[in-house]
Amino acid sequence: MKTIMLCMILLLVLHIQPTVSQMAQCYANFSLTDGTCSDVLGEVTIDDCCMNPKYAYQEGGVCKSCRFAQWTEWSAWSECSVSCKDGVQQRRRACYGFGRCQDLSRKGSVQTKPCVDRVCCPENGGWTEWSSWFPCSVTCESGIKKRNRKCTEPPPKCGGSCLGDSEETIRCDTGIVCPIHGSWSLWGSWGPCMGTCQDEGFPPPEQQRHRTCTNPPPSVVPRGNNCPGSNTDSQPCTGLPFCPVNGNWGNWGSPSPCSVTCGVGRQMQRRKCDNPAPKYGGQQCQGDDTRITLCTTDKYCPFDGHWSEWGQWSQCKSPNERTINCKNRQGYRRRERDCLGRYHEGQYCPGEGVEHTTCYDIDRCDDLTGSWSEWSSWSLCKPDCGKNSVQMRKKECVPDLSKYRDKNLEIFSGIPDINCPPSDTEETRACFNLPDC
Repeated sequence: MKTIMLCMILLLVLHIQPTVSQMAQCYANFSLTDGTCSDVLGEVTIDDCCMNPKYAYQEGGVCKSCRFAQWTEWSAWSECSVSCKDGVQQRRRACYGFGRCQDLSRKGSVQTKPCVDRVCCPENGGWTEWSSWFPCSVTCESGIKKRNRKCTEPPPKCGGSCLGDSEETIRCDTGIVCPIHGSWSLWGSWGPCMGTCQDEGFPPPEQQRHRTCTNPPPSVVPRGNNCPGSNTDSQPCTGLPFCPVNGNWGNWGSPSPCSVTCGVGRQMQRRKCDNPAPKYGGQQCQGDDTRITLCTTDKYCPFDGHWSEWGQWSQCKSPNERTINCKNRQGYRRRERDCLGRYHEGQYCPGEGVEHTTCYDIDRCDDLTGSWSEWSSWSLCKPDCGKNSVQMRKKECVPDLSKYRDKNLEIFSGIPDINCPPSDTEETRACFNLPDC
C-alpha cells in the first residue's frame, strides 16, 4: 500500500511540475456526468489551470479534468437493437482526468445485455369502402370536393397502418361566374413634409400617401363591389430633430479584484458612453460597456482527499489465547483504506480509515458438509460484439454453517475443505444480434 501511495504522489508531482508547461484552453466547470467542459476562461498553462482541481483543460480536442482519472456514471441503457425478437442493449461510460482509470479499467467502458423490444409485431389494417362525395367547396366557378374512408376493416395492430390515403379529392365546376370585388393596393410611401423643421407655436406640416383600387379592380359583368374608404391618407410630421450627436466611449475604468483567491479567475472593467453622450437622437456607442480579462493568483487551490478501495481483511484472530479455528467461537478482524490526493490544505476524507468486524475462522476445516447454491443471475454478454458472445451463470458449493450462532457468510474467514455432491457448476448460452466487432 505504501509503494502504491509513493507512486501516485510521484505521478502527481511529475504532472503538476513538468519541465515545460504546455498552453491550453482552461475551463471553470467540468461535468462529472458526461466529461464535458464549459465556461471557458482562456488560454493559460496547464500548471496554472490545474492549480484548481475543479477546473479542466482541453487537449487534442478532448476535455480533461484537473483531478485524477475517474469513470463517469453509466449511461442509460440504449434501445433494443432489433424489433419483435431477441436483441441487445448497451450502456457506456467514459474515463476523464489525468492518467487512466486505474483499478476500474478492468470493468470496461461498454456493457451489453439481451432484450426483447416488443412481443407484438405491426400488422396493417384494411380500408372501408369510399364514402359518398361531399358537396363542392364553392358556389361559383371551380372548387374541389372530397370523399374519405376509414382504416377499420380490420383495424391495424401493434402500431401498423393502412396502405394508401384516407381522403381523395377531385375538382368540381359549378358553371357559375363569380363577381370580382375591388380591393386596395398597398399604401404608397409617405410624401415629403412641407418643411424641414417645426415652427414653434404653429401646427406641424402634413404629409400624404395614396393607394389605388386595383388589387384587383372590381369586375364589370357580373358587377363587383368598389373598394370601401378613401384613397388618400394624411398625418402631421412629428419629431423634426435637432442635429444628432453620436455617443463616444470614455476610458476604461480600473479592473475589479480577481474573482478567485487561487488559480485562474476573472476580473472586470467598465466604461461609460460619455465622451460625449449621445444627444438629439444621436447613436449610442457601439460595442460593450464591460470587458472580462483573465487573472492568475499564484496559489494552488485545496485538493480534497478521496478514499482508496478497502484493503483485504486481516486474519481472523482470537480475542484471547483460546483456539477459534473450526470452532463456534467468534474472533475479530480489521481492514484499512487510505485517504489519497489531499494537497494544499484540502479537506480530509469523510469517515473512518479502519473497519473492524467479528468473524469465525473456518480455514481448512474438514468437518463441514456442503450443498450447492441456487444458480446466479446470467452475466453480461462477453465479448460485447461479434457472433461468439456468450452469457454465463454459476452455482457455488456452500458450507453447512448450522452449528454456528451467526450464519452470515460474510463474517466467515478462510477456505474450508468441503465437498458437494457431483453437479454442473457452470452454464453458458449464446447471445444473439450483437453488433460486429
